[in-house]
Amino acid sequence: MEGTGSLYDWTVIRSILAIIQWWGFNVTVIIMNKWIFQKLEFKFPLTVSCVHFICSAIGAYLVIKVLKLKPLIVVDPEDRWRRIFPMSFIFCINIVLGNISLRYIPVSFMQTIKSFTPATTVFLQWLVWRKYFDWRIWASLVPIVGGILLTSITELSFNVFGFFAALLGCLATSTKTILTESLLHGYKFDSINTVYYMAPLATMILAAPALVLEGSGVVEWFRTHTELVSPLIIIFGSGVLAFCLNFSIFYVIHSTTAVTFNVAGNLKVAVAITFSWLIFRNPISLMNAVGCTVTLVGCTFYGYVRHKLSQQTPGTPRTPRTPRNKVELLPLVNDKLDDKV
Repeated sequence: MEGTGSLYDWTVIRSILAIIQWWGFNVTVIIMNKWIFQKLEFKFPLTVSCVHFICSAIGAYLVIKVLKLKPLIVVDPEDRWRRIFPMSFIFCINIVLGNISLRYIPVSFMQTIKSFTPATTVFLQWLVWRKYFDWRIWASLVPIVGGILLTSITELSFNVFGFFAALLGCLATSTKTILTESLLHGYKFDSINTVYYMAPLATMILAAPALVLEGSGVVEWFRTHTELVSPLIIIFGSGVLAFCLNFSIFYVIHSTTAVTFNVAGNLKVAVAITFSWLIFRNPISLMNAVGCTVTLVGCTFYGYVRHKLSQQTPGTPRTPRTPRNKVELLPLVNDKLDDKV
């Protein structure tokens, strides 16, 4: 019994440490990206995203091929273009939109909008794939949508371009989640193998647009800045930490339960908002804070409902009003894994 207790204590400690390091990497990457755009005035989100992809590709190669900390999941050559490339394209759009939104709106507002992802995932599955969901799933989305609306209306630093970039980022995240279920069927990818395959392709996809749209601006930025060592350390450091974030995601998934992961994910948003406010001091009204809180509570409730439904027998009893092909389904499990960069 004493051995069992010690094992339980170590499991709890490991889960707490996993969550703390996940929060640390996530919040640091977000703060550093905002610092790059706002304080360093390096206002080139495509270039920053490209740096992240390059660092992540190198990091994944070192972990899998050199250090051999993770086994490589072998992918058929034809699947790299038929399955991996479309995923990499969405993966690229997702990260770029996140960085674009960070350039124009505060971290607090951006993170709150990203919490809209469960709603867009369910809506897309229902609208495009005609999947049926229990009424409790729909009910759990009400506070999320209501909180987002309240936050958007009362945001003191509202920017239309940043708002729509963040909102489209939610759609990109949902699309990535849904496509992962179909395109990567049969491949049990973890976060490291995902980056290993997708980051190089995402770099190829983004390199040309970044060069054409931002190349001259980046050159001009280098010309007008005499001190370059510290800014370059921050820019490339954010790329290194972006890869570390992927490693932390892998660790936290394997160290916590689904419910703990969901709650920790929502608390992580609150931590990111708090730290960003302490550093950047962006104005937040009382109603804006209320809207953000309602959204996070809604996300937690959504995760709880999804977990409870997953404990039940899949499927729903067929009634005269329920078509045979309408099977009750749960939202995709990994819709919180939108931090991969």
